Amino acid sequence: MGRLALGAFAVLAAAAPARAQEKVAQKALPPLVFTGIPDQDESRLTERFGKVAASLEAKLGVPVRYIPVKSYPAAVTAFTNGQVQLAWFGGFTGVQARKAVPGAQAIAQGAEEAAFKTYLVANAATGLKPETHFPKDVAGQTFTFGARASTSGRLMPEYFIRQAFPAKAPEQVFARVGFSGDHSRTIQLVQSGAFAVGAVDYLVWDLDTKAGKLDRHAVSVIWESPAFPDYQWTVRGDVEQTYGAGFTDRLRAAVTGITDPAILEPFGRSTFIPVTNAAYEPLVEVGRSTGFLD
Repeated sequence: MGRLALGAFAVLAAAAPARAQEKVAQKALPPLVFTGIPDQDESRLTERFGKVAASLEAKLGVPVRYIPVKSYPAAVTAFTNGQVQLAWFGGFTGVQARKAVPGAQAIAQGAEEAAFKTYLVANAATGLKPETHFPKDVAGQTFTFGARASTSGRLMPEYFIRQAFPAKAPEQVFARVGFSGDHSRTIQLVQSGAFAVGAVDYLVWDLDTKAGKLDRHAVSVIWESPAFPDYQWTVRGDVEQTYGAGFTDRLRAAVTGITDPAILEPFGRSTFIPVTNAAYEPLVEVGRSTGFLD
């Protein structure tokens, strides 16, 4: 019995250093750093992405850190230069990022993303009313897009404007054209009367409505666009060199496995679902047709 006990102790003693080395290796892994396009106010973004970081870290067993960026192009640049390995992109910024980083993959999108929409919203003083077809009465009004690289706030609205007014750029259709920088700001500018009409992400409109930020007597939706693909999580193709084979699949599973309403509700999403780069080919075509993508 004594020899058996000593033998068992020896096995445990030999295994202990291996486990210790494994723990050291895990601790030595650099943080998985991610960002997201600044499509809303910074406090809302910090809250929702902080919760995502905690969820992913718990599921993946690696440190996860969120860093904010100041603009849509800054999010693409951070991804391109490797400052971040993962990003919550808009449809078009995702296309730009994957074009710049060979091997990058779209791995998940909100269930709502496959049929995303832009709203045209108008100040009540314009007298513009909701229409099922593109409201050509917007011509001659002042108009604000969101960020210059926004899918629902710039790319798709401009595409629809050019379809409604053939051979005319927005600057030829409207009295004045602006860029607010984000969807919440667009709503505020139209609500205040600084611009008569604006293009916004329909989910941000819904979130701001629920948050009591809208005066429905001052601003309203006058048109809902046809559906198009939009936001997604995109990961760099070299993450497996750092975090091991199969990490991309594990990351996809971790994102699509998020069920906590406290995380999903600030996104305005019901769930995240798997997606591939192919889902965003329609935006590649629109980007080329509008001259935004080479």
